[in-house]
Amino acid sequence: MKASDLFVKCLEKEGVTHIFGIPGEENADFMISLMDSKIKFVLCRHEQAASFMADVYGRLTGRAGLCLGTLGPGATNLVTGVADANMDRAPLICLIGQADTERLHKESHQNMDSVSMFKPITKWAQTVHHPDNIPEIIRKAFKVAETEKPGAVLIELPEDLAEAQTKNKPITPEKSRRPGADHKAVSQAVDIIMKAKNPLILAGNGAVRKRASEQLKRLAKITGIGVVNTFMGKGAIPRSDEHCLFTVGLQGKDHILVAMRDADVIISVGYDLVEYAPSFWNKGRAKNIVHVDFWPAEIDKDYEANVDVVGDVADGLWQINEEIAKRRRKAKKKGPLNKISKRAALRNTIHSDLEREKNSKSFPMKPQKVLYDVRQALGPDDILLSDVGAHKMWISRYYQCDTPNTCLISNGFCTMGFAFPGSIGGKIAMPERKILSINGDAGFFMNAQDIETAVRYKLNVVAMIWMDGEYGLIKWKQQNSFNGKHCELGFGNPDLEMWAKSYGCWGKTLTKASELPGALEEAFKQEGPAVIGVPIDYSENMKMSRRLGQIEFPI
Repeated sequence: MKASDLFVKCLEKEGVTHIFGIPGEENADFMISLMDSKIKFVLCRHEQAASFMADVYGRLTGRAGLCLGTLGPGATNLVTGVADANMDRAPLICLIGQADTERLHKESHQNMDSVSMFKPITKWAQTVHHPDNIPEIIRKAFKVAETEKPGAVLIELPEDLAEAQTKNKPITPEKSRRPGADHKAVSQAVDIIMKAKNPLILAGNGAVRKRASEQLKRLAKITGIGVVNTFMGKGAIPRSDEHCLFTVGLQGKDHILVAMRDADVIISVGYDLVEYAPSFWNKGRAKNIVHVDFWPAEIDKDYEANVDVVGDVADGLWQINEEIAKRRRKAKKKGPLNKISKRAALRNTIHSDLEREKNSKSFPMKPQKVLYDVRQALGPDDILLSDVGAHKMWISRYYQCDTPNTCLISNGFCTMGFAFPGSIGGKIAMPERKILSINGDAGFFMNAQDIETAVRYKLNVVAMIWMDGEYGLIKWKQQNSFNGKHCELGFGNPDLEMWAKSYGCWGKTLTKASELPGALEEAFKQEGPAVIGVPIDYSENMKMSRRLGQIEFPI
C-alpha cells in the first residue's frame, strides 16, 4: 500500500477521531488518503489556531490531540501552540510535511530543518526516513505524548516517502501501567505529614487527573489539611469542600499566600514550578516539602523536597492515605490528623472576598462582577478557557471550580491567542458541555479569524471579550514596577457586533452590567458561535495591588 495510506491506518489504530490544521502541497498524499478514513479533518484558518485546538482537545480527553501543517511557514506557524501544549503538559502530536528527500541536502524551496526547530519544544521530534518505519514512529509518538508527564511530539513526513510503497501494517497499541511510588518514600512522607503542626496541600496540574483528584480529596479528609490549588489545579478539590482554600497565584500579599508562608509543611501534588514560583511562598527554604508527582522535584533553591514520592500520582496518594489510616488504627485514634475548622476563618474570608462585588452595577464592569455572573451561568462540568492578559489574573483568583479540567489556562507558556481557538477543540472534544472563552481584546484578535471555522462547523462556542483597548496585563505590571508609569500600550477595536455579523454569527456589546446574564443565556442558545463584548474597568487592577499589599490576616 501507499505509505500515506499506512500512516492513516496507524492513526486509526490509535483511536484518532479528529485532526486540526491546514494542508499544503507537500502533504497532499496524506490528505487524499485521509479522505477514505473516518477521521475528521477540521480545516482551520491559521495553523497556530489549529495547534491550540489540538492542545485543548488533548487536555480534556487525555488522548493526544493532532494538528497538521505543511513545511516551511506551515510548520513555523504551529510552533507556538506546540510549545504551549508541551509546557502545560497536554498530549499533542504535530504532523508536518517536508520536501522530497532528494533535495533536503541543499538550499531549496521552503526547505528548513524543522525537526531541529521543534526539538526544544517537544518530548520527541522525528522525520520518517523510510516508509516501513511509519508504524513504529506513530506508536512511539503516541506513547511518548501520552505518557506522564504528557507533552508534544512532532512527526515529519517527506513528500516522496508519503507516496512510496510499503507492506507494513499498523502496530496495535497496548496500555502500559504507570510505576507506583516507592514504599520507603511513602513512609518518610507520612512521617513528615503526621508531625506537621501547620501543613497545607498545594495541588497543581498533575492533580486534576480523575484518579488523582479522588485520592487528593481523600487525603484532605483523613488529614484535615486544607488544599490550595494553582491556576492549573482548579477543580482538583471542589470549591464547596470545606478543605478547599481556593487559588494561590497573585504575586502579591494575598490571603492564601500569607497562609502558605506561615505553613511548616507543604505537600505538593502534581505541582510544576512553571505554575507558580516557589520563591513566592518558600523564600528562605523554611518549610518541609513532600513532593508527590510523576517526576522527581525540579532543582530550585527555594524548592528543596525532603522526600520525593515519585510515580503515578493517584497511586502515591493512595499509598500515603493507606499508611496514615494504618498508623491511626494502630494508635487507636479516630478522626483526621488536623482540625480543618482551624482554616474556616481563612476560607470564609477568601469566600467573602470572592463575592464582594457580586451586586455591583457599575459600568464599565468590574472584573469581579463579570466572573461572579459567569460562575452563575456555567454548570459544574461546563468549561471556561482563559486567554492571557489582565483578565487571566482575575480569573485565576475569582473563578473557582467544582470539577477538574473545567478551567483551562495557558500558564506554563502563557500564550496570548490560546483561548478562543482552544474552545473550538474543547467543543469538539466535549460537545455536550457549554464552552466559554474569556479573552482580552488584544489576545482575541490574534486568532479571531477562526470564528469562521466555528461558524462553518456550527459549533456553539461563546467568546467573551474584555474590552479596554490596551495590553492590560503589561500595563498593570509596568505600573506596579515603575510607580504607576507605563509605555504606550493602547490600540483600536472594530465594532464587535458588526464584526460578528460579517462572519454570520451572533454578537453583542454590553451597555450596562445588568445585560450580562441575559447575553450569556442568549449566546448559548445559538446554533453556532457567539461573541460578547464587555467594556471592563481595569482601574480595579491597581486597586487590587494596593489592597493585597495591605493584607495582614491572622492565620
